[in-house]
Amino acid sequence: MKKKEIILFSFSIILILICFYFDNFLVQSVSSFRNIFFDNFFLGLTFVSSEIILFFVLTTLFLWEKKKREWIFPLWVCLIGSAVISFFMKIIFQRARPFQLGIVELISNLQSSSYEIWNFSFPSFQSMLVFSAIPILAYNFPKLKKFWILFAVLVAFSRVYFGVHFFSDVIAGSLIGYLFGIWIIKIEKEKKIGQKIYRKIFRK
Repeated sequence: MKKKEIILFSFSIILILICFYFDNFLVQSVSSFRNIFFDNFFLGLTFVSSEIILFFVLTTLFLWEKKKREWIFPLWVCLIGSAVISFFMKIIFQRARPFQLGIVELISNLQSSSYEIWNFSFPSFQSMLVFSAIPILAYNFPKLKKFWILFAVLVAFSRVYFGVHFFSDVIAGSLIGYLFGIWIIKIEKEKKIGQKIYRKIFRK
């Protein structure tokens, strides 16, 4: 890892440890700001950040730019890989969600949402998903970098706002997703796997 990434990793680990200690207080503090406006805003954000919509939107973005189509496979690996990593980590840690522990209440609009028994709190899959896309988007579409970072931060914050995750969950998910995205870029630059697959399929 580069010096910048090492600093980010070290800072994030320290922040995660601090958040573990203050998690209950932090999630209660954030939930105290709930109101109709923020509820609707973050519900809309939750909808557009679903894995299916993100997969479709990002794939379409890379398809739109012909020169970027070779990065579609690495993008898919990044998104799918985030889901797989998150799944196994949830199984390993099996941390209950804030609302399941009675720390905060779940808003009525999310009462019908399914939280399967395996879908534990740590780490946040949604945070991991959106942050994993940052390195690839920044590399291919630098003008979208700031927008996507803001989007990713808001998505991660919404998980705490609704009481479905602790701060440590979203920070860990964001860090793992971001580093995974960087690793995917490094592999693609060295091995050109996505490029080879694309050219083999379309015989270019």
